[in-house]
Parts: sequence; structure tokens; C-alpha cells
Amino acid sequence: MRPLALLCGLLLAMAIAPAQAKERLLWLVRDLPPFTIFEGEEKGQGVVDQMLPLLISQMPEYDHAIVRVNRARGIQMLQDPSTFTCDPTLLWTPERAKFVHFSEPTLGVMSGGLVVRKQGEALLTPFLHDQQVDLKGLLSTTELKLGIVAERSYNTQIDDMLRQLPDTVFSRHYGNDATASLLQMQRLGRLQLVLGYWPEVRYLIQQQGETLADYQFHPIQGVNRYQFLHVGCTNSPLGREAVAHIDQLLPALRQGTLPALYARWLDADLQADYLEQSKHFFEAQ
Repeated sequence: MRPLALLCGLLLAMAIAPAQAKERLLWLVRDLPPFTIFEGEEKGQGVVDQMLPLLISQMPEYDHAIVRVNRARGIQMLQDPSTFTCDPTLLWTPERAKFVHFSEPTLGVMSGGLVVRKQGEALLTPFLHDQQVDLKGLLSTTELKLGIVAERSYNTQIDDMLRQLPDTVFSRHYGNDATASLLQMQRLGRLQLVLGYWPEVRYLIQQQGETLADYQFHPIQGVNRYQFLHVGCTNSPLGREAVAHIDQLLPALRQGTLPALYARWLDADLQADYLEQSKHFFEAQ
């Protein structure tokens, strides 16, 4: 009887196993403070570092795996409809919408701008209006080099400005630590300007042992103060299904959790205003 019982148990397990198999969802992340932080004292304390476990715990229908990629590799994977991948820190662009299925906005964040070392601040003076820089005018009429991360979107408004400029004004970086490397190149005088987000740049400057007082950040003229992150998944049946579930989870996260996680990374004098503004980001929806 015992061998028969074991055989029946084995057959039952084999019959049940396929029904229990879960699709593996690959979450694409990169070292992107203050959203994801892979090293140092703040490791795992980024906004998305803390958001992802909240999403994963409420999506038990998938087998989740977190994969570190640079921006260029992440976009390449999202373009492959045979993969089941999602990126939790993606900006919507018309180009990406051709191959990515986007969630509703997850979080409003401060838009990017121009980072310059104080010693080069005078170069910008003719192009500053209320501390906002005329980026197109600056790069069209000077020989300054602008460091940017390859394949990164800085939002549709800034991307449109960059497309109107000759490629010779850019220094593109493709590596995993692209923004940090660009700041090092700036410090060495190999380029004068870096395009970035101040909370990210401020964190990296401090990690590199530099003094914040040596740097100045300028918003870009004609660019909205805030932009919005999304979760973007492969535009496939699996990706669309995952986004539908994520959209159900977002209202609670973006009102009660995510703004506070992001605000702690802002300059102290901006935190209260940001938290107040964040209450109204999604009223139209």
C-alpha cells in the first residue's frame, strides 16, 4: 500500500505543479538616487527601494526578480516583447509609448536642470532669467559641453530642446554610474555643464566627498516645475495585465506614502511646499 500511496502523491503533485507555476516578472532598476540606492549608508532607503516591496507584496501572482541594468540596457529589454519586464522609474515619452505600456503616474518629482560649478557660473549669466537658464540659447551660442546620460529622458520638454541642438555639444555617458561619472568629468574640466536632477546630483556630490557650496543648480526656462514617474512594462499581454494590477494599487501609495518618501531628499526649504503641492497632483484624475 505504501508504494501506491507514494505514487498517488507524486502524480497529484505533478498535476498541481503546472497550475502553481508563476510568471517571472523582472523589475529593472539602476543606481538612481534618491529612488534606488545600491551602496553606502543609505543603501535600500531610496523612494523606489521602499515602493517596490509594497508593490511586490500585493502582487503574489508573479515570481518577482529585481535586475540591475543601466538605462540603455533597460530600454533595450523593454523593447523585447518576449520578455516580461517592468521599470518603476520611467518617464513617459512618445517614443517609449510605442513599445512600453505605462501605468498611471506614480509620483510627481522636481524637474531636471543644469548643474554648474560655481567657478563657471559667470559663463551662464547672459542666459539666466530669474535664475532659470535659456538652455537652447546657451548651447547654441557657446562652445560649452553638456554631460547627459545616454538613452535617458529628462522629460518631453527638455528632450525636445536637446533634439534641436547639434550632437557636438553633448558628452554622452552609457555606464551604470553615468551621472556620477559626468560629475567627475566636470570636476576635471572635461565638460562644463551636467544635466541632472538636483536631489540626485546633491547626493552624488556628497558621496564623492565634494562640497555642495561649489555647485549651483538652475532650472531650465520653459520647463514645468514637476514631472511624473510611471511604472512602464513590456507592451505584451503579461505587461498590460501587470500594469492593470499596479494601477489598482497606486491611489493609496501616491497619496499616503510616496510623497513623504521623496520629500525627505529635497532641500529643507522645499519640503513643506512640495508636500502641499503633491496633494493636488492627481486631482484631475
